[in-house]
Amino acid sequence: MPRPANNRERREKTEKFQTFSRPKIKVKRTSASGEEYVDYKDTESLRKMVSGNGKILSRKRTSANAMEQRMIATAVKRSRYMALLPYVTTGF
Repeated sequence: MPRPANNRERREKTEKFQTFSRPKIKVKRTSASGEEYVDYKDTESLRKMVSGNGKILSRKRTSANAMEQRMIATAVKRSRYMALLPYVTTGF
């Protein structure tokens, strides 16, 4: 029994791929002189920029532009060096 070609069920594109829509987290701050920076001592907001394994999340996940992403990376690296953030998690 042949199947008609037009009556095939197709998945919609929204079902096919998993979406990672997260609300934008503001990490960048402005100083009194108007300079924008990311504070490495603010570990609460920097933990949101790091995955569970300790990797810095991508721009797609953090919804930051290129300059903000570079500032986030240097702030995370500084806070790791100062032992405010762990390099890796001990999940064993």
